Amino acid sequence: MGGQVSASGNFQGCGTNADWMSALCPLLWDVPLHHLSIPGSHDTMTYCLDKKSPIAQSQSRLLQLLGKVLPCITRPIVLKWSTTQDTLTEISEWLESHPQEVVILACRDFDGLTDNLHEYLVACINNIFGDMLCPRGEVPTLNQLWTRGQQVILSYEEASVVSRHRELWPGIPYWWGDQVKPQELIHYLEHMKRCGRPGGLFVAGINLTENLMYILAHPTESLEKMTLPNLPYLRAWVREQCPGPGVRCTNIIAGDFIGADTFVSDVIRLNDKLLRC
Repeated sequence: MGGQVSASGNFQGCGTNADWMSALCPLLWDVPLHHLSIPGSHDTMTYCLDKKSPIAQSQSRLLQLLGKVLPCITRPIVLKWSTTQDTLTEISEWLESHPQEVVILACRDFDGLTDNLHEYLVACINNIFGDMLCPRGEVPTLNQLWTRGQQVILSYEEASVVSRHRELWPGIPYWWGDQVKPQELIHYLEHMKRCGRPGGLFVAGINLTENLMYILAHPTESLEKMTLPNLPYLRAWVREQCPGPGVRCTNIIAGDFIGADTFVSDVIRLNDKLLRC
């Protein structure tokens, strides 16, 4: 049902963290981004959603069936559990006023997008960000990006489109637990850490995910009401993480409603552990 853009690196409305990258210890300016600890926002922008939007094919067959049989009930509920926060233009304008900050954008879940629409979307991306885009290659450092005047790494989860556009990066791996309960989500993340981190940029998602049974059992609730009471438990796990090149190290940590607590500051503060090595 629609598509999503997730953002990592920096966000409007994060107060004292607006310039956290340039405020890092200079020793960290030459560390590749995939070895830093970077806060991320899950589903920063969900587009093309309204009450008439069809249920995505990636959803369960039961949910798709309910969407066809009871669309007037099912689709408004699904819409409520999706969120829209920023636009790409707003991100670009924000970056212009913060020239030493960098964002990593991940575009995914392109349900219903034709090849022509993909090309149109990429053209819009290029028009909005222009020279801010960092072409794919080795993961850069902050110093390298600052020298080139680049502020955006944009991953695009459609390999055929990426192959035609050097300014796009392949889809960034996302550790998505697909869990309602925070304990089960943390169990999943710890399992992934034992398996070893990917070689480049990757995301550990601390976002809880509603399933069909939960939605049907809580029709008056929302993703926010499900998430907020569990943030202290998830935040405790975040504070235990370590960035760096080690196989159990984390990189981007993404969550929902990241402005609701100290999540952003907690993730940024993990970079201090790199100075103790």
